[in-house]
Amino acid sequence: MVRARRAAGMRLTVAVLLAASISGCVASLGHRTQSSATAEGPLRAVRGKLVDTSGREVRLTGVNWFGFETATFAPHGLWARNWRDMLNQIAAAGFNTIRLPFSDELFDPGSRPSGIDYTRNPDLRGLQGLALMDRIVQGADQRGLKVLLDRHQPTSATRTELWYTDQLPETRWISDWTMLAAHYRGNTAVVGADLDNEPHGSATWGDGNPRTDWRAAAERAGNAVLEVNPDWLIIVEGIERFAGDSYWYGGNLEGARQFPVRLSLPGHVVYSAHDYGPGVYDQTWFQSPQFPANLQTVWERHWAYLEDAGTAPVLIGEFGGRSMGQDTEGTWQRALLAFLKAHGTSYTYWSWNPDSGDTGGVLEDDWSTINPAKMDVLSAYEWPLLGHPRSGVLGAYGWPATPSPAEPQPHTGGQRYSSR
Repeated sequence: MVRARRAAGMRLTVAVLLAASISGCVASLGHRTQSSATAEGPLRAVRGKLVDTSGREVRLTGVNWFGFETATFAPHGLWARNWRDMLNQIAAAGFNTIRLPFSDELFDPGSRPSGIDYTRNPDLRGLQGLALMDRIVQGADQRGLKVLLDRHQPTSATRTELWYTDQLPETRWISDWTMLAAHYRGNTAVVGADLDNEPHGSATWGDGNPRTDWRAAAERAGNAVLEVNPDWLIIVEGIERFAGDSYWYGGNLEGARQFPVRLSLPGHVVYSAHDYGPGVYDQTWFQSPQFPANLQTVWERHWAYLEDAGTAPVLIGEFGGRSMGQDTEGTWQRALLAFLKAHGTSYTYWSWNPDSGDTGGVLEDDWSTINPAKMDVLSAYEWPLLGHPRSGVLGAYGWPATPSPAEPQPHTGGQRYSSR
C-alpha cells in the first residue's frame, strides 16, 4: 500500500442509490459463508468467477501478511511469535489465503533477514530470501491456506509509480517472476502472481506508450509467467487515473472495459483493485450527502463492473482501516464487505499485521490478540480453507488446542516496525 493519495480533479458521474440498500447488505453480514472445503487442482477464471478443475466456485478470502518487502526481508512479527503459531492463527480465524508482499531485492544475496527471534523460530535460522519464503509457503500449504505472491516494490526502500526503475529494469522484473513461476510450478499452495503493486502517477492503460502502458506490461509479464507455469492466475491491478478520473492507487480499472488484458492462455486473468477509506484519504465520495448509498456506484464504475459483466474475476487485494464502528470509516468498511459478499468477490484484507500505520491490522499491537471488532465483520464473509489442513484442533481466533512443546508460546511486546 502507498499512503500519499491525490484526488485533485476527480469527477464522478454517479446515480444516487437508496441508503437502505447498503444498510440491508450490512445487516446481512450475520453468518459465515458455507461451501465445500477443498479446491481441486489449479484455479481458473471463468467469466466473473474463480473455479477449480471440477468447476466448483472458489473465493479467496484472506489477509496480507507483509514484511518480505521491507528491510527486515522476513514477515513481520517473528520477533514476538513463532511462525507456525502465526499461520495457525490465520487459519483458525477462518481465512483461506495469504497475500505475501515481497521486493525484488529479497532475492539478492546480501538481503539477510532481521527482526526474527530465533529462540522462538529456531528452524528459520540460516534461511533467507527464497528459502525463507519457501518455509512460509510450506507452512501455509500444511494448513490449507493458499498464497498469492505480490511484487510490492523493487527494493525495500523504493516505491515507484511504474513497474520498473533505472536501477531495476523491466527485464529484471520479468526474470524474477519467471524464476518464481518455475520454482513453484506444481506447488498447489501458490496460486497466483500479483504482478505489481499499485501502479499510479504516470502509469497509463491501453495507450500503447511502452514506458507507461501498464496493461501492455502486464501482458508481457503475464505471458512470460504462463510460459513457465501455466497453472498460475495472473493478477493485474488497476492504475490511479484513467480518462481524467482519479481513484486509489492500483484501484482504477475503468480502462479494462475498452482495453482488456489478453494473455496467451485463456482463463488466467484476475483483475485486482485496492480500495480504502477516509483514514487513508478523505475522498469526495465520503463527503457526499448521499454517503453511504453512493458507494455502490463508485465501486461499480471503477472495478465491480468487470465481475458483473462476466469479463473476469476481481480480487480486492487491499482494503482496511482502523474503525469498524458507526463513523465514516467503519460504515465504509462494513458496506464494502457486504458488497463483496453479495457479489462473490475475492479479497485479501490489509492487513494481518498491526504495524500498518494508518489502518492497523487484524492483530492488536501485542501481535497475539485478534481485534474483535474487525474479526466480527470479516468473519461474516469467509470461504472455507481450500487445501487439506493437517491434524490439530484450532480454537476460534486462537491457538492450537495442544501446542507443541518445541514451539514457545507467544507473548506480548517486542520490536515494532512501521512500513506504512
